[in-house]
Order: sequence, then structure tokens, then C-alpha cells
Amino acid sequence: MIKPRTPPGVMELLPRDQIAFQRMLDVIRRNYERFGFLPVETPVFELSEVLLTKTGGETERQVYFVQSTGALEQGGQPELALRFDLTVPLARYVAEHEHDLAFPFRRYQIQRVYRGERAQRGRFREFYQCDIDVIGKDTLSVRHDAEMPAVIHAVFTELGVGPFTIQLNNRKLLRGFFEGLGIGEGERQALVLREIDKIDKRGADAVRATLVGEGFGLAEDVADRIMAFVQARSTSHADALAKLAALGTPNATLAEGAGELREVLELLKAHGVPESHYALNFSIARGLDYYTGTVYETTLNDHPQIGSVCSGGRYENLASSYTKSKLPGVGISIGATRLFWQLREAGIISTAESSVDAMVGLMDEARLADSLDIARRLRAAGINAEVQLEAKKLAKQFQYADRAGIRFVLLYGDDEATRGVVKVKDMKSQEQFEVGRDELAAALKVELEQQRAMGTH
Repeated sequence: MIKPRTPPGVMELLPRDQIAFQRMLDVIRRNYERFGFLPVETPVFELSEVLLTKTGGETERQVYFVQSTGALEQGGQPELALRFDLTVPLARYVAEHEHDLAFPFRRYQIQRVYRGERAQRGRFREFYQCDIDVIGKDTLSVRHDAEMPAVIHAVFTELGVGPFTIQLNNRKLLRGFFEGLGIGEGERQALVLREIDKIDKRGADAVRATLVGEGFGLAEDVADRIMAFVQARSTSHADALAKLAALGTPNATLAEGAGELREVLELLKAHGVPESHYALNFSIARGLDYYTGTVYETTLNDHPQIGSVCSGGRYENLASSYTKSKLPGVGISIGATRLFWQLREAGIISTAESSVDAMVGLMDEARLADSLDIARRLRAAGINAEVQLEAKKLAKQFQYADRAGIRFVLLYGDDEATRGVVKVKDMKSQEQFEVGRDELAAALKVELEQQRAMGTH
């Protein structure tokens, strides 16, 4: 007999945890749609030549290839590969359907992706990503960059995860600063960017030691200037604007980055994002080669060990490998599987009650038709209802409802039928009350609405 076990690197949940995870996805989806983003789904696999156009090194080593047994037996190369993110499939999608889409194209996508990560606690090989992107044709106003933090604020406020900060930077600002130090574009600048992006993880001292050490060899005074610059953090809206103004205009690249950040900051106020929820952080680089302008990282103030829970940024040309059209864009991504796992580990998210609102118990086989009718009426009123189809001992029926997380158990026996009432037991408070059979649906709707208003369902 084979021992049943899940493969490493997947998150498989029991029903009540799955309900909590699904509700998190629902919050994300609902807020994406509120901002006017349209749903898109792409196949779980893509043609290998399309998917791997811009990959290499570590990324390609993590790709899962797909091939039929017959083709492998014939010595064929894998024609298909599982997507490792949602960005490359989006690029292919937009390039392929370019003439059928309205630009700027605003899409959201909530699907699983696959990476051959080394199996370890909290790292997943199969996980949900929840992305939004705005794609322009030829140009895209920086005003769209300011919309992303507004979406992030709406999502994480409704998720109720506690205080959070959306940290902002601009790659042009970083590039301009490095150019002023004589660190021009190319591999050397990319190495420095990659290192300063690790400040929050490795610490300032470790990063500085690397910059002046073998392989970098930056002068002590240059490293000091870099560290002073990238450790800048704003404490308020006014402070953020003051920090940008203090940079001056030493070169066009830095001036352009500062100007874009200034416009984003001003529009955040118009979007209604409280200034306590955003700040400048000059160490954020994100993605190195991919992002070109505004970049974002979101952290939970009370749980910094979790790291970024939502990130993204601006890029200049989404689909250059697939079309001659220039398609600039800006987007953000939430790694929902890892986020849920981390929030549950931190005790921020707990097991949910059942998606079943009420269970109609069965006290006597002769009352099965009545039980089914009661459930039918509840469903017609928008209440999710389950029926016990066998007349087991009441203790077992209550035990089942309790373990399944069902809040209300409804009983309708001979005594209740004679009086025209249904007995309702609240499994959470253990209180019982009776209500007329014809008034049952309306009464339960009131109870359920009160619970939801209190955030207990």
C-alpha cells in the first residue's frame, strides 16, 4: 500500500482553511475589479520558445517542462513549459491580441504558477499570483503609477492585516545618482543595484562591506555616499517632497525620476491614500533589469519579518520579443499562497467558519421531506444550507456541524411541527431559540448579517 503524501512545495489545505484562503482571493479580486481591471486567464503551459525568450540562468533551471511520453520516447525536445510567472504570458497575450484590445489595457489575473524552487518551509513550487497591469500603446502616463498604491491600499485595508506601508522609489532616480558617482549603466551598476536591494534583509553594514570588498572595489567615500543615499526614508508626505527637493538636479536621469515620484506622491493624496500608508525608500530597486521607473514594495508594520507582501513597478516595453509595437506598462503582484501561509503562521489569519450558513438536522426519517423543504426555502433566500439525510443521534449531528464550522443547526421534529416553529441552535454561543417556519429565512438573514457586520463570519 502506498503512503498518501503531497509532493513538497505545495499548499494543500483543509476545507475551513481553504475557505479562508478563497475569501482572501475574493477580496483581492473584488478590489481589482472596483478599479476597473478586467479578468484574463492564460494556459498553465506555454510554448517553450515563447516562455523562455528572456529567461536564462537560475530562472530557466526552475522551469518545469511538459511533454507527452510518446514524444519523449521519440527523443523530442520539450515543446511546452509551465509558466513561472504571469508577466511573460501577459506579454504574449497582449502581443497576440493587440489589435482586439482597447488601450490602455487594464487586466487582472489570478492563477497558479510553477517554479522548481528548492523545497523548504514557506517556499512553494505551485502558488497563486494575483497580478494587475496597465499596458499602454507607445506611451503610458505616469499617472497610472499612482493608481497602483491606491489599489494596494484598498486590498490590504479590506484584508484587515493591520498597519502597512507602501514603499516607493524610482529606478531613474537610482540610476541618476549612480551616474553622478561615475557608476554608469552596465553590469557594474546592475551589481550595485542588486546589492543595495538587499539592505533590509542583510543590513547596512553587510551591504557596505560587500561594496568595498573584492568584486566591487568601490572607494570608501563612494560607498559612504551610496549608503547615506539609499538609507533615506520619508516620515510624512511633506518630508517625502522635501527629500526629493533636496536631491537637486545633478543630471537629467535623476531629475526625471524625482519628478515622476513627485507626481505620484501628489496623486496619492487625490486617490485618498493616507500618508501614514506610504513612504519613500531609496533602497528599493526591484527586478534589476526589468523595471525602469516607479517601483513599489509593501510591508506589514507589525510583521517586518514577512518581507514584501505586494510589489511591482513600471517597465518600458512589455512585449519587445513578440511585437514591434512599444507597449509600456506598470503593474503589481501579490503572491497569495505565500502571503496566506505567512499570515496564518503569524496568527493574523485564522481558520474560517464554514461557507455553509445553516445545517438542517434530521430528528426523524418521517421528517425528511420537511427538512428538504426548509433547506429549499433557505437557499431561495440566499442562505447556504445543508441537510442531514440520515436520522443519526442528535449528538452526532451537532458534533458534525461543530467540526465543519457550521454556525446554525435547525431542528424540526414532531413537537416543532405541531407548533409550526423551527428550533435554531447557535453552535458558537450554544444558545437556542425558536422561530416560525415561514419566518425562518428572514430571521436567519438578520442573524447572519449581524455576524458579518461584526466580522465573525
